[in-house]
Amino acid sequence: MRRALAGIALAVTSMVALSFLVPLALLVREQARDRATTAAEQRAAALSPVLALTTRRADVQQAVAELGAADQLAVRLPDGGLVGSPHAPRDALERAVRRRETLALDTADGWVHLQPVVLPRDRVAVVEAYVPAADLDRGVAASWGVMALLALGLVGGSVLVADRLGARVVRSSRSLKRASLALGSGDLHVRLEPDGPPELQEAGAAFNTMADRVADLLAVERELVADLSHRLRTPLTALYLEADRMGGTESARRVTEAAVQLETELDSIITAARTPLAAAAPGGAATAKPCDVSEVVAARLEFWSVLAAQQNRFHERYLTPRPTPVRFAEDDLAAVVDALIGNVFRHTAQGTAFAVRVERERRHVLLTVDDAGPGVADPGAALTRGVSADGSTGLGLDIVARAARAAAGELTIGRAPLGGARVRVSLGLTATD
Repeated sequence: MRRALAGIALAVTSMVALSFLVPLALLVREQARDRATTAAEQRAAALSPVLALTTRRADVQQAVAELGAADQLAVRLPDGGLVGSPHAPRDALERAVRRRETLALDTADGWVHLQPVVLPRDRVAVVEAYVPAADLDRGVAASWGVMALLALGLVGGSVLVADRLGARVVRSSRSLKRASLALGSGDLHVRLEPDGPPELQEAGAAFNTMADRVADLLAVERELVADLSHRLRTPLTALYLEADRMGGTESARRVTEAAVQLETELDSIITAARTPLAAAAPGGAATAKPCDVSEVVAARLEFWSVLAAQQNRFHERYLTPRPTPVRFAEDDLAAVVDALIGNVFRHTAQGTAFAVRVERERRHVLLTVDDAGPGVADPGAALTRGVSADGSTGLGLDIVARAARAAAGELTIGRAPLGGARVRVSLGLTATD
């Protein structure tokens, strides 16, 4: 923007300066010429009274010398004699004598003025006033130089002022950009000091208002999440009581384990919801302690295999023997695995087979969950939070997608060899591996 404003100022000021400078330069040159020719005409006129009194050669020479312009004055006497060195062409002199008219003409060396003087007895003398070419333009170059310097100063000053104004606008817009990027990256405490033109000051004030509103809304949302999570403790307590009434059976043990896991998750949600907004900014995956994908998947499969056996679900597993470390929290990775396998149990009929694979590539770990169900008709809708089909909220796959992005990977949905859906998650390997 600074360059654009400076360019506009340069173009506009240059056109204005030229529109005045060119006519003024021509006028200065014309005035210099008029001044030189007028002085020459006055010298010629001053010699006319002398010729009216005497035409003796010696007297005329003395008069010319007294005028101080012997090299620029010449006289053609009535008898044809010459005083001084004439510069006019001979035919011009003859014309002035014959027609008795005043002539002014340009020659190769300068400008000549011929003034005829009619004497008694029909005699004619001609006074020639000569101005060299250098005298015609004397002082013009200096005047043009001064005008050019003034024009350059005017143009340079306007460009400098435009640059300073542009710098102020650019500084304000860059501050707004930095604040917007900081707010987008999770810094909810960033605010602007409105500066610059009134429009940018209004934009800065509007940004501050928006940032305050976003912080308030997020604070309210996190409080609602914490309150909702806390309210779930009541049915959780009922589960514990129901498990106690069931005695020491295998079913009671599984219910108790599930209740303990649910309570742990609720504690994590409440803790995260109560965390200050600035500390909850994105990027947690980048600082998480590394964990091994194969180990986490194996542990979660042990949990889901019990339910699979109850529902007659045949399942296959393949876990690469190579290390698969990713910089991702173990609890978050376990939530990803539970979301993927849980979707199989939730959206396919009992007895539907599924398979879980963990494979390692050069820079990523691939976690794949296949099933033999009906598949996913619209993968795009399945990845849309809150609008997925089959009565699903889409939160499970949304959690998986966000986890994949946080671990420098991606989530894809396709058709599995078993005939149903294939959900594949890629997670970036740690740089130290």
